[in-house]
Amino acid sequence: MTTTAPRRPTIRRRVPSTAAALVLGLGLAPALAACSAGGGGGSGDTSAADAPAPAMGRSAVGGSAVDSAGVPGADAFRADGVAAKQAAEPAPDGTQQALISTGTVSLSSKDVAAARFDVQKVVDKYAGEISDEQTDTDDDGHVATSHLVIRIPSADFEKAMTDLKGVADLEYASAKSEDVTTQVIDTRSRLKVQRASIARITTLLARAQNLRDIVLIESQLSRRQATLDSLERRAAYLADQTSQSTITVDIEKASVGAAHKKHVDHTGFVPGLKSGWHGLTAIAVAVATAAGAALPFTVVLLLLGLMAWPVLRTIRRRHPGDPGGPDLAVPTEG
Repeated sequence: MTTTAPRRPTIRRRVPSTAAALVLGLGLAPALAACSAGGGGGSGDTSAADAPAPAMGRSAVGGSAVDSAGVPGADAFRADGVAAKQAAEPAPDGTQQALISTGTVSLSSKDVAAARFDVQKVVDKYAGEISDEQTDTDDDGHVATSHLVIRIPSADFEKAMTDLKGVADLEYASAKSEDVTTQVIDTRSRLKVQRASIARITTLLARAQNLRDIVLIESQLSRRQATLDSLERRAAYLADQTSQSTITVDIEKASVGAAHKKHVDHTGFVPGLKSGWHGLTAIAVAVATAAGAALPFTVVLLLLGLMAWPVLRTIRRRHPGDPGGPDLAVPTEG
């Protein structure tokens, strides 16, 4: 009798797909780059986008490929970490200081239109531009106020502020600068890392054939692209603010009386005579105003008195002895 040995059950182990493992490995790279960029504060000298594409092992199809080290996606993870580290290293030649400069100038002038024209000359002198303007006129159609927002190259900020202060009578001026060098370096480093990561994920997406891998890779690609768009907008804002300074100019029409009030002498005979004459005129105007206000009431009271006078005379004629009533006869005895 032949005895047959029992067959051992076959255990199938599911090996994760290389594409999914690579995506998971790539997911840790931006975090590593962010930490390195925040701590170092520099920008990479060599672009991470030039890093070689990660090794795919045998194949990215079928979900059974394993690299030479026996760990799914290990080469891709190492390549992504090296590229992130290179992008986060500070530039050997250094980075220029980035400043955001803003200023405010308030002016007063008898001729606001002429002062506005002089401000335009300053803007043209430094190759600037007026990004916003608001002008108001008075009842006669003359320019009364003018509000301008000027963009001047940052290198000429101090010179432009000095020239604007001399356009008309200076009322107020202020200037400040904010150092954003660290933000510029950090944003630049993150952009390099993000672009390199998107390039590698795009390569994986082109090689993947499994539906599950494609969905996973596209999800990662969408997230990286949204982050890249945000970083590009921030980089554009910093570049605009650091290359062009902003100066706000307000021009108001100065009053002639207020401008010369401090130069008028109020002492002496002639100023005293003028002051007395003005006082007398003011009193005469006040008396005339009071008389004019009381005149209507006086006329009404006079008319009422004339109408009541005949009635009063009739009453007095009827009772000449006692205005209160007729006399009563009192009989006497005897």
